[in-house]
Amino acid sequence: MVQYEAHTWRTMRSNPGTPTLNTMERPLSTDTKSTTALHDPPVPVRAKLAAAWTSFMFFYIYVDYLHLYKPGTIDDILAGVVFEFDISQTFVVISLMLVGIPILMILLSMTLPARANRTLNLVVASLYIPVSAFNVLGESWILFYGLGVVIEVILLAYILRSAWTWPRTAS
Repeated sequence: MVQYEAHTWRTMRSNPGTPTLNTMERPLSTDTKSTTALHDPPVPVRAKLAAAWTSFMFFYIYVDYLHLYKPGTIDDILAGVVFEFDISQTFVVISLMLVGIPILMILLSMTLPARANRTLNLVVASLYIPVSAFNVLGESWILFYGLGVVIEVILLAYILRSAWTWPRTAS
């Protein structure tokens, strides 16, 4: 049975000397635990994977963006060099593919059938661990690139774990 608590407000009508009573009822709760407990439904694997790929992309892009603040980087880019590579159409296409694949994984993680989704996430996340680790090679800013790589690899490990432990149904 639900109990109700009445709240009363006085309102003024056209005649200030004659107030009327308005009553609003709401459920009265005596159980303090129910007011603090939050419903925590399980998150679908697809949503976990899409969220992890989204987080990965933010780090992936921001490491590249913040790299521009490293002294000499802009001068190298203006001279046509990134890291040890000459800037060319091939370089830019490869860079676009390296960024585009994880971007597509956000969508594909939400839309592919479970078996293809699991397989693709396991393959792509496994391939991106060495891609992420490449960022730290030969760099003088080891703390910056190291932190970026560590966080990216943790996110990729989470993707691998989520895909690997995808719940199965009895057949």
